[in-house]
Amino acid sequence: MNPAQNPGKNVFSLVAFLIIFGIVPGINAQNTAKTYIRYNQVGYLASDRKVALALSKEPLNGQFVLQNGTTKEVVFKAPLRLSQTTPWSPFAYYYELDFSGFQTPGTYQIRLENVEAPSGTFTIGRYPAYQEQLLFFMRQQRCGYNPYTDQVCHRGDGRTFFGPLKDSSYIDASGGWHDAGDQLKYLITSSNATARMLLAYEWAKDRFTDTVDDLGHARPNGIPDVLDEAKWGLDWIHKMHPAPDQLYHQVADDRDHRGFKWPHKDNADYGWGQNSYRPVYFADGKPQGAGKYKSEATGIANLAGRCAAAMAIAARIWKNDLKDPIFAEKCLKAAIELYALGKQKEGYQQGNSYSQPYRYTEDTWADDMEWGAAELYKLTKKETYRTDAKRYARLIGTTSWMEKDTAAHYQLYPYVNVGHYALYDIADAKTKAELADYYRHNLERVTNKGLKNPYGVGVPFIWCSNNLVTAFVTQAILYERMTGDKRYRAALMAHRDWLLGRNPWGTSMFTGIPAHGDFPLDVHLPFWLFTKKVIPGGLIDGPLWETIHGKMVGLTLSEPDEFAEFQPNHVKYMDDIGDYSTNEPTMDGTADAIFMFAFFAIPGK
Repeated sequence: MNPAQNPGKNVFSLVAFLIIFGIVPGINAQNTAKTYIRYNQVGYLASDRKVALALSKEPLNGQFVLQNGTTKEVVFKAPLRLSQTTPWSPFAYYYELDFSGFQTPGTYQIRLENVEAPSGTFTIGRYPAYQEQLLFFMRQQRCGYNPYTDQVCHRGDGRTFFGPLKDSSYIDASGGWHDAGDQLKYLITSSNATARMLLAYEWAKDRFTDTVDDLGHARPNGIPDVLDEAKWGLDWIHKMHPAPDQLYHQVADDRDHRGFKWPHKDNADYGWGQNSYRPVYFADGKPQGAGKYKSEATGIANLAGRCAAAMAIAARIWKNDLKDPIFAEKCLKAAIELYALGKQKEGYQQGNSYSQPYRYTEDTWADDMEWGAAELYKLTKKETYRTDAKRYARLIGTTSWMEKDTAAHYQLYPYVNVGHYALYDIADAKTKAELADYYRHNLERVTNKGLKNPYGVGVPFIWCSNNLVTAFVTQAILYERMTGDKRYRAALMAHRDWLLGRNPWGTSMFTGIPAHGDFPLDVHLPFWLFTKKVIPGGLIDGPLWETIHGKMVGLTLSEPDEFAEFQPNHVKYMDDIGDYSTNEPTMDGTADAIFMFAFFAIPGK
């Protein structure tokens, strides 16, 4: 941890000595308590709500100051304001440090009055284009040719099961992305990651650059890097949809979990020897599992709808922006076929496990079909798609994790219903009002929960809680774009700031971001273990309820908890390679966050 992020660590004993012996008269003894400042380590746009927190076990009074990060000149000061929310252990007192009224661009630090140690530095003004660093992380998750290792992995993907071909028949399922620190590949997450990157590009085309080619080599190819990465996902989806009536949904299973390994030296053995063929599971909409544990699948519409949405958006981009009518037509054909598959088998396909109970338990699908139908209407203008989209919108309504206090792992994936946003612009006035109400219903619930704690965060701390934080930020942004209503902007900021350091642990939740701050280092990722190099841009799983964290199978910490003095009783985060539940970067969470960073990448927004 960076001591600058935790003022008082090195100075309070000295200050106490000076006070006791009267060497420094007039200093308020209350401010000699061990105090920590939590703030957005990246910084703020000039117009942002800018509120840091001071955490203390004893009461404080006085003021805080904002000082120039270079000259140390005081540029702003204001009183400490005691938070009226319920404090989280182990600190009894939380003070809000509100400098929203200060808007001059520059680099700054926060310091409590009469305490010499300031916070680390952060900026006010232009927001860095961190969406490009998140794309770097996505490239190192690639399966097949990986530009980070400059190796080709998993050439034997794969051998089919549960499908129309005889079990163990070979099909080409190479490519795609490894899901997280392990090397499985899921259409559940990859379809969402692909579609969300395409959404980010369409919404903010001017916020993406071209620095690499389609293989991820450092040479521009005339295509924004976000589209190169999205196409890596599109190409894999095409492989997983080899015929109009076929869709495969997963490559490999938890037999993969044989310790950390280089992807091109995979020691997993699925019956064909180590580093050989891996199973490819067909999406038949029925419960599946090659071992003890079975899924609870009822259909395939969640996958088919999301894939259809991704393909429809891609058809539009490749036709209109990249002037590639051949690939655009291929994507349009796939979108129509996939959507039809979803209508034939409404319901949800879940992930498959083998020897462990953990799997992706998604159990919603109407939101995905709504998204696919809305995007297909925009392309084809066929009224049947718009009619379908409205039906699916009303079927899913407000269904979301935002209504709940808990949920199973990936149960309500993909955490934000983009279908409501996609339908809004092509809907009649009555439907528009309904769609806005659906979003508002859920935004209200998360916002109100957040008002009860000092951090303003209202998500349940289930596995992958950071994905929920990103989803709330995304839904608040989409709601603003739909309606122009900015009533949730303060809650949006609180959740963004949580991800970037205004949390109990004083750490960003993205690897390597910001480079000068505290960020997850000892992450559950093989490349970190083997190289000790930080791969910037990965969003980690995030904090977890203590009642869940303490029961995770196979979770063994590799070192003493460096955050022990900050851990709340009810929620835990560990920067430890052994903690796969809170400190593992995920591909889909990272892809989802690209939209958030693109939104803030332009000053004055």
